[in-house]
Amino acid sequence: MFTRKQQKVLNVYCTAGYPQLNSTLEVIKALQDSGADIIELGMPYSDPLADGPVIQHSGSIALANGMTIEKLFDQLRGFRTGSPSGGGGIYVPVILMGYMNPVLQYGFERFCQHAAALPIDGLILPDLPEHEFETEYGPIMQRYGLDFIFLVTPETSEQRIKKLDQLSTGFLYAVSSSSTTGSDKNMTDVNAYLKRLISYQLKNPVLVGFGIKDKSTFEAACEHANGAIIGTAFIKALEKTINIAATTKKFIKNIIS
Repeated sequence: MFTRKQQKVLNVYCTAGYPQLNSTLEVIKALQDSGADIIELGMPYSDPLADGPVIQHSGSIALANGMTIEKLFDQLRGFRTGSPSGGGGIYVPVILMGYMNPVLQYGFERFCQHAAALPIDGLILPDLPEHEFETEYGPIMQRYGLDFIFLVTPETSEQRIKKLDQLSTGFLYAVSSSSTTGSDKNMTDVNAYLKRLISYQLKNPVLVGFGIKDKSTFEAACEHANGAIIGTAFIKALEKTINIAATTKKFIKNIIS
């Protein structure tokens, strides 16, 4: 997942089926073409515990648009080899982020099989407990070659961080604080937390999420991590856009230029 770039890795979150049901491929293509290194594609769910109000709202709209896991897999079929707008397919890593309930309703192994066939690179399921991952679901993901990314927070103990790092593949998601996405963070406190993570000599690259919204917060996060994840700020940018490609290009340029 980090073969192309090791530092200042920009992972951008978008919601499948937002702003319109058929926007998914257009948005991820625009993100790739504008310079995003990883795309975190949210599968909308009616009770998203880790998401702040902006991402929750985008998920509600996507659900109202008719987005389902089945529909998403239909949209993504062949997305690596071509795209509706031409210019080739998606080559950057794509991670599906969502919650266990709809995945279990779809059928967990069936979900992994279909995701791997696309191919999707990895999964983030914040409400999948460590024990269930180890005993039941992790081996299924491994069978289909899917990375799994655990989340850690400033309150997570050193012992548990090291354990989750050992279980994670792809990267470790360092939540900047124990709150929902989109809320402002004190970057001085975040830096102290990230320095502590560095001292643990973790095996995975670390990406910081929650509260990263612009060039200054992105660069601050990258001082002590391999990169950062931006979600709420990008969803806000898409809210009223009439040109997804132009809006995305401007948004990414303001962060990485």
